[in-house]
Amino acid sequence: MTSLSANINLPFQPEEVDDEEDFYSDYESSALYRMLPANAKEYVAQSPHLLEYLQMFPVNLYGIPLFFSELKRDLKSMENPNVIYPVNEFTFIHIFPDQDDVRNYYIPIEPSFLHSVSEAMPLIEKKLIDLIDVLEEDPITEEERKDVLRRVLKEVVYIKKPEESYEALSGSSEENKKSIKDKLVDFLNTDFTAQKETSQLAGKNIAQTADGKVILTMGEYRSIEYLLIRDKVEMGILNPFLADPYNEDITCDGVGPIFVEHKIFSGLKSAVEFKYSEEIDDFVIKMAERIKRPITYRNPIVDATLPDGSRINIVYGTEISKHGSNFTIRKFAEDPPSILMLIEWKTCDYLVAAYLWICIEFGMSLFMSGETASGKTTSLNALTTFIAPEGKIVTIEDTPELTVPHKNWTRQVSKGKGKGEGEGGDITMFDLLRAALRQRPNYILVGEIRGSEGAVAFGAMQTGHPVMSTFHASSVEKLIQRLCSDPINIPMTHVDNLNLVIIQSAVRRPEGGTVRRMLSINELVGYDPESGGFSFVAIFVWNPITDEFDFPGRGSSYLLESKIGTLLGIPDHKKSEMYFEVEKRAKILQRLHKAGYTAFWDLYHMMTKIKKQGLIKIEF
Repeated sequence: MTSLSANINLPFQPEEVDDEEDFYSDYESSALYRMLPANAKEYVAQSPHLLEYLQMFPVNLYGIPLFFSELKRDLKSMENPNVIYPVNEFTFIHIFPDQDDVRNYYIPIEPSFLHSVSEAMPLIEKKLIDLIDVLEEDPITEEERKDVLRRVLKEVVYIKKPEESYEALSGSSEENKKSIKDKLVDFLNTDFTAQKETSQLAGKNIAQTADGKVILTMGEYRSIEYLLIRDKVEMGILNPFLADPYNEDITCDGVGPIFVEHKIFSGLKSAVEFKYSEEIDDFVIKMAERIKRPITYRNPIVDATLPDGSRINIVYGTEISKHGSNFTIRKFAEDPPSILMLIEWKTCDYLVAAYLWICIEFGMSLFMSGETASGKTTSLNALTTFIAPEGKIVTIEDTPELTVPHKNWTRQVSKGKGKGEGEGGDITMFDLLRAALRQRPNYILVGEIRGSEGAVAFGAMQTGHPVMSTFHASSVEKLIQRLCSDPINIPMTHVDNLNLVIIQSAVRRPEGGTVRRMLSINELVGYDPESGGFSFVAIFVWNPITDEFDFPGRGSSYLLESKIGTLLGIPDHKKSEMYFEVEKRAKILQRLHKAGYTAFWDLYHMMTKIKKQGLIKIEF
């Protein structure tokens, strides 16, 4: 039974808390509880350990934190946030200001702040190991392992009622203390950190009943149950970070704190930190084992997917990382943002979305291009709502990130170095893309074009298979340069098989903070052999002064008039009416937004109904 743990370094001097105070049975008698706002009282009633944290927090110095059930984007402007919000039924996050640094603090509040928990845990673990070793069953799934831990924990502890005394339950406490100490020395004598814990235990009394059960209060029991499941089955100290829907990136650079990039409060440093290089080495080894991707000195880099779909990169040792082992996690959103959420965030607007809706519905190929962390994959995923609901979609990725709402969806993931078994087991994105062409898809989505698979993607476009992908380039010119150079090597005359290029970027606003914006939506027109250049038209352009989108392509869209208009058989003198169709669909999106169909799945189901009822049929 291995643990994934680290140290908690609170950024304030904790107030002393009475170890004997039982927050689980008598939280309402606390003076601090009576001072809390109504929503905070509800949280405490469900999770009394929150009150214990607040008792430790210097309220007289910093004030009672503000409690939010969810965070709105307007909180970005808060200068000195002292905010607590829940991420699940057990865990809360405290955002606490640091007056001396641009990064504020990120403090996970878990059911594990009771002082006696760390003292009792080694003894309980030993008792659990003895019981689990004799179990006949072999739990396989994560839920089965959790159930076994809960069951055997109940067999080794006794939950003390508030009116019961430790002396009455345990008999001779001095005798009990001595036997526990001997057991702990035996159990922990090979681990220097555990020996330190043992020395702390020498003057403490871990009470046990006559039949050897460890006596715990309800709060202590809930804390130990939580920690056992968190550290033995789940992702240990990473659990709160992964559970937080507002986290985008989780980074540990080596010895020191874990950092997060937060959707509301930007860059934060957590109270969770590693103090020694041996600690983080041990942590990444166990984490790699937990996700079944072992890491060694011979194979010191691992790219993998966590159980929740998040993408993780681990680098082990000091040979290739001078600050020691490190890891970075790109969070995966279970419910991806919808196009209406992107409009709320001003990544695009209704007209831009309506224009893209028409283009995607009629099979135009597009690249979502920009630098790292510009939100390319998020925006590409949001656009999948516009693909015809009856279509067949094939996604091809290195690491699965895309979520497609269509029922007829084939999800393919490459199997590169370290993912397969034995020699010759690698399956590249090039291989998967070739295979996808035989599956008759209506749309092919590629996680990222960056190598030889680019040639196959353009081959697919030439044969009438629309392709959507992300691409690393900050402008249309640079995108074309990269496409026509090694290792992709697309002939310049073939580039116009790509219809649309969306340039997206993370930009700084004057009021502070970084936002994602679609800087331009560009139509690729064709190659001019005389000039040797490639012509494209910017249909929409983001205006940084107004933070709105201009529509310079109104009346001159090659795709709307010459491509889609021709497909629909619209006569030349009526092709300009395609711009009214853009406005019509923008109004439909606006009405859906006002009606509350903002979530990804809700929007997709409503758009499916709208199409079935014939409300978006183009007629001239």
